[in-house]
Amino acid sequence: MTSSEIRQAFLDFFEGKTHQIVSSAPMVVKDDPTLMFTNAGMNQFKDVFLGNVPVKFPRIADTQKCLRVSGKHNDLDEVGHDTYHHTMFEMLGNWSFGDYFKKEAIAWAWELMTEVYGIDKDRLYVTVFEGDAGDKLEADKEALNFWKAILPAGQILYGSKKDNFWEMGDTGPCGPCSEIHIDIRPDAEREKLPGDQLVNMDHPLVIEIWNLVFIEYNRLKGGKLQALDNKHIDTGMGFERLAMVLQGVQSNYDTDIFKPLINKVAELANITYGKSDETDIAMRVIADHIRAVAFAIADGQLPSNTGAGYVIRRILRRAVRYGYTFLSFEEAFMYQLLPLLVEQMSNTFPELKTQQELISQVVKEEELAFLRTLSQGIRKFDQYIAKNPSKEIEGAVAFELFDTFGFPIDLTQLMAREKGYTVDMMGYEKGLAMQRERSRKAATVDAGDWIELLDGQTESEFVGYESLEVEARVVKYRKVTKQKKTIYEVVLDKTPFYAESGGQVGDQGILQSDEETLKIVDTKKENNLIVHSLPEAIKQPEKTFLAKVDAQKRLQTANNHSATHLMHAALRKVLGSHVEQKGSMVNADRFRFDFSHFAKMTDDEILEVERIVNARIRENIPAGIEEEVPIDQAMDKGAMALFGEKYGDAVRVVSFDPEFSIELCGGTHVNATGQIGYFKIVSEGGIAAGIRRLEAVTGAAAENFLNTKLATLQEVHGFFKNQKDVVAAVSHIVDQNSKLQKEVDQMQKQQAEQMTKAFLSEAEVIQGVNFIGKQISQNMGQAKLLAQKLRSLSDHMFIVLALVQDAKVNLIVSLSDDMVEEGYHAAQIIKEITFYIRGGGGGQPHLATAGGKDASGIEKAINAAKEQIK
Repeated sequence: MTSSEIRQAFLDFFEGKTHQIVSSAPMVVKDDPTLMFTNAGMNQFKDVFLGNVPVKFPRIADTQKCLRVSGKHNDLDEVGHDTYHHTMFEMLGNWSFGDYFKKEAIAWAWELMTEVYGIDKDRLYVTVFEGDAGDKLEADKEALNFWKAILPAGQILYGSKKDNFWEMGDTGPCGPCSEIHIDIRPDAEREKLPGDQLVNMDHPLVIEIWNLVFIEYNRLKGGKLQALDNKHIDTGMGFERLAMVLQGVQSNYDTDIFKPLINKVAELANITYGKSDETDIAMRVIADHIRAVAFAIADGQLPSNTGAGYVIRRILRRAVRYGYTFLSFEEAFMYQLLPLLVEQMSNTFPELKTQQELISQVVKEEELAFLRTLSQGIRKFDQYIAKNPSKEIEGAVAFELFDTFGFPIDLTQLMAREKGYTVDMMGYEKGLAMQRERSRKAATVDAGDWIELLDGQTESEFVGYESLEVEARVVKYRKVTKQKKTIYEVVLDKTPFYAESGGQVGDQGILQSDEETLKIVDTKKENNLIVHSLPEAIKQPEKTFLAKVDAQKRLQTANNHSATHLMHAALRKVLGSHVEQKGSMVNADRFRFDFSHFAKMTDDEILEVERIVNARIRENIPAGIEEEVPIDQAMDKGAMALFGEKYGDAVRVVSFDPEFSIELCGGTHVNATGQIGYFKIVSEGGIAAGIRRLEAVTGAAAENFLNTKLATLQEVHGFFKNQKDVVAAVSHIVDQNSKLQKEVDQMQKQQAEQMTKAFLSEAEVIQGVNFIGKQISQNMGQAKLLAQKLRSLSDHMFIVLALVQDAKVNLIVSLSDDMVEEGYHAAQIIKEITFYIRGGGGGQPHLATAGGKDASGIEKAINAAKEQIK
């Protein structure tokens, strides 16, 4: 069976068991603060398990794209080195929400595996939960008995809590599970050692293939288990492992999921796969990582230096450096794999095809940028070797190469061996451990159990489209501490507060009873609950409260949000229909808007966008808002969807003249465009390959922006005695300044030549070295030029220049190339002499600079430099 046939057979099987087949959620998570990426098939159903949303379909099946590289499921280091770890993978799963339970889940799993896929029953083993005294749980005899009716007792094993009790996290829904394992070793090996002895022993050919989780408990903050009212089924089967089994190979990378990509890498590198372990690992890493990076970008996550974006950048850079080190790729190559990946996967995941051009541009630019960074790191490594003859790379340096320049430790070790050096691995591991501890502390959130006041209340009713204040009751509340900062989270039975979503920030305001008034500083959505953040605890939570939004901030935020829609439409008219929103941030003060476009906007294009938007504002177009529109109907109307979002079957549609602007949007908006007042773009720039960012203001903020600019212009007018043509006057001054600067430069050049001749004639010859030590009056730039010129005039040049400006002392040490070849090092010398000026510095072997604050030590510093002559 091909991988496509395997996937479809799974979905068809469960559709035949009356399961609703749903599409994969985005791999990038946007509305759950506890996750950056979807790391399991159940993530999109978390709210159902928690009881925060009603059950829409009691039976569901799907294939979910997942990513595991950070946090609890950190598989990145293993990827490529073994046969079965991956960053991005598909999880085939079926779910029951309060419908069928263990009997059906076990029977159907066995039917699919043995009858549909035709897997040899003798090669299958299952595990059941053995019980746990700490949690006062008995063995899962119910699952055991169902399995005994299907297969021999010798193929059923008990498993510990670690392997056979699944938990969502430290708290939340959980329960015992049954894992299905398969032994794909050759028969000769199976005869020597039965497969039951290798289950859960990390054998690459005796592997878990499917996990059936029986969710029947809720783990509370203190560790206590609470039985759930409804019992659920959550199963997950690794698609890549299943393909390996059914295609009769012994590595996931030998399946038709990865083999075409590996063959393409081999073709680009002109190296045969299977030639050596090093090149094979590199090819597997690249084939795996291009999938993760492409899917993440398609789902809206661009590489960056923080958060989820940093994870994607790390994955891409890991692939590039494996290609660079082991396959000799010195130019961008990853983006060349994209057409093949799109061809393979776009039938199941059409977003790859839709975003192909963007993905290709982003990947290529990221590759080129990292190759430049690699070159810088290699230079730093070479400089370190040149000035450190100790034959050991310090651990701190190895860690800096990893952390700043992206060098994996094996690359540093390889480069060190080539130079006859070793690496201080203990020091490196220390730096790595400290970084992990910093990351752990930054990510640690101590959230208490919810204290529930209204039994049976699972959802917050949002009334904020119609009203900015409402009487409300507290449903539940809890204390949360993160990075030593404590806040109190509150869920209300109804609320006018908009929770951060779709780029729009959460509302602020107050919560007021007859006894207390509390600030609400933020509102977010967590597991489909609208959660209000308070800096102080509620003293009497059982009271009835008035929940009141800050009306002025909401008004300004609505102005800005509606303006983003108008601007989006205007951009498509001015730049073309390729423009798509790639991100946004909307608050009361301003908004930014990220969009796909491959060139810097011209001034004329920006002015035209402003003209169109302001014309639409003056037309005072009423907002057209439709609730609960079927998604297909909305798309047929031409509504634009937000990049990387997953929408339900019914959506909210916001339009300002449907022929001009129509989008799917849950945000707050103006009643008519005239309320916006005025619109002004304040900046335009690039944030990634093919992605531009505009920042803009509206209303009073736009007025203030223009007034500030006009005040500046008026001040300039004053400098020119109110000349009518200020631009011409400024241009004249600039031209004059440029002319004078050229004259000054020419004079300084002549002066430097004269000084060069004079200094050279005054050079002190010490053991064949021409030593020049002088205090000069030039500025730092001129002094560097002088030092460079002097070092090139003759062999054996050793120059030390000192200058004092604004009570700051600067030193420059410069050496001719032959002095460097003989072992002299300007940076080392300057470190020795800066003590005398109470400062510090560094630089390169031939030129180094330093700064200090004690001019009285200049002469001593020059003499100390002289003493360095051997």
